[in-house]
Amino acid sequence: MPFSSSFPTLDIPKCNLLEYLFPKGQSLVETPIWIDAKDTGHYLTSRSLLQWSKRLALGLDRLGVKQGEVVMIFTPNHVFVPVAYLGIVGSKRIFSGANPTYTISEMKHQISNTQASIILAHPSLAKNAVAAARKSGLPDGRVLLFSDVPNTPTAECRDWREFLPSTGDAEAYEFPKLSEKESTTTTATVNYSSGTTGLPKGVEVSHYNLIANLEQTIYMRYLKKPWDHTNRPREVWLGFLPLYHAYGQLYTIAMVQKLQVPCYIMKQFQYEEFLRTIQDQRVTHLQIAPPIMVMLSKRPETAKYDLSSVTDILCGAAPLSKELQTEISRKLDCEIVQGWGMTEVTCGAIHVPGGTMDDSGSVGQLDPNCECMLLDDDGKEVADGQPGELYVRGPNICLGYWRNPQATKETVSPDGWLRSGDVAVCRYGWFWIVDRKKELIKVNALQVAPAELEAVLLEFDPIADAATVGITLDGQEWPRAYIALKDEHKGKVTEDDIHAHMKEKVAKHKQLVGGIQFVEEVPKLLSGKIKRALVKEWAKRDAQKMGGLKPQAKL
Repeated sequence: MPFSSSFPTLDIPKCNLLEYLFPKGQSLVETPIWIDAKDTGHYLTSRSLLQWSKRLALGLDRLGVKQGEVVMIFTPNHVFVPVAYLGIVGSKRIFSGANPTYTISEMKHQISNTQASIILAHPSLAKNAVAAARKSGLPDGRVLLFSDVPNTPTAECRDWREFLPSTGDAEAYEFPKLSEKESTTTTATVNYSSGTTGLPKGVEVSHYNLIANLEQTIYMRYLKKPWDHTNRPREVWLGFLPLYHAYGQLYTIAMVQKLQVPCYIMKQFQYEEFLRTIQDQRVTHLQIAPPIMVMLSKRPETAKYDLSSVTDILCGAAPLSKELQTEISRKLDCEIVQGWGMTEVTCGAIHVPGGTMDDSGSVGQLDPNCECMLLDDDGKEVADGQPGELYVRGPNICLGYWRNPQATKETVSPDGWLRSGDVAVCRYGWFWIVDRKKELIKVNALQVAPAELEAVLLEFDPIADAATVGITLDGQEWPRAYIALKDEHKGKVTEDDIHAHMKEKVAKHKQLVGGIQFVEEVPKLLSGKIKRALVKEWAKRDAQKMGGLKPQAKL
């Protein structure tokens, strides 16, 4: 029997996300909210952000971008990314963010898959964006330079500001109203995930999904605190999570506006700059992933900075060991809670309630309005305390995979149950993630699909077959490849040749840091599928042989 959240059911508004974040009658203040971490005089307020978002919406009208069409961004973080997100989504268009480390071929896949109408590309990435757009068949002139300052036009790209109407025109603009039904069916974002298997897929998230997950997450944040979001003490956040990713979007863009929390945005993550900003701006709350916790534990720079302002840390995106959680909690004298989520649940579905001092490694309790099942390999529910694959259902579950009905069918049931691919244990309503059934590899909390790496490897002519899996080295997971060469290339093609091929084709986090092993044959079932479990055993064996240390490959 599925079980429901133990918390009261929330009444979730069904409307345009912009109507939820900027409700009628709410006065807009001029307090800096999105602040450049390196240049604190460069910022946006709620009022200026809304004005810029309206101008962008009208500018997209001028460019002929229709409602329901995709607008992509290809940029590092900066204070105008929230403008793009809210202007695109609020005007009933669809936002899709690309990882700024993507290669041309990875960009081409996302442009082609989304059939994007416009790409807003940072000047430093414009050349790759134009090349990918052309390979995708996008007409010239559809890549616009997009940064937080005016950009000098080039022969191939004009600045996005050229197309914007005046501030006066924007004042009269109203974001389109959505009926209750439209709120639940209108796609707001298409963020990319590897799901449980296969190549990266676009996850369709509706306006209602976003609003629901904001309501759920805000409820859980303050549940056991002596205050709520209306009377809380001073909060200051640090926005270093990538804004092409659901985690960064929910917190650094949407929740920052809803809660009116000043947030210092880092254009790129550099550890010492991260520490310095916490110290200088007296940052109180951090939303992070386990790799940052490892840095806080192991990097000597940590001791050079005053981090005493930090009161709360939320760790998500990958499981965190209870030992590391306890160590950092004591080191910084702060509350650390975990949560569980995935792009397919908008962002999160399980959280340790704020105000809970937990040292068990639990990812928490089921969010309000959510249901859950833990099933064994035969599809039967497991007993309390036994491991089972996590299935969730609720208002934050995505609409499905963009233009991929087969993948949707395999992951989301007709009655709304999402198959997570994560194996959990539940005891008395609290959850622990203990394993992963899904194939994907988690590198610094970013998803890497083995099928994608294998496809890229097979583009290299000397390779006859390949299998990739995750290997745990230096306490982190990395991609490792088992490669069968064509007979005529055996003894001639080296690991360095393959690393050079991968460097051209995929982003840094997808490189074969876990190493390459040449094999005579990749093990497969009669159906042709890779015997993934066997290859994972190889990786475990190899990790032991390597002493758990990364090979010193020239990547």
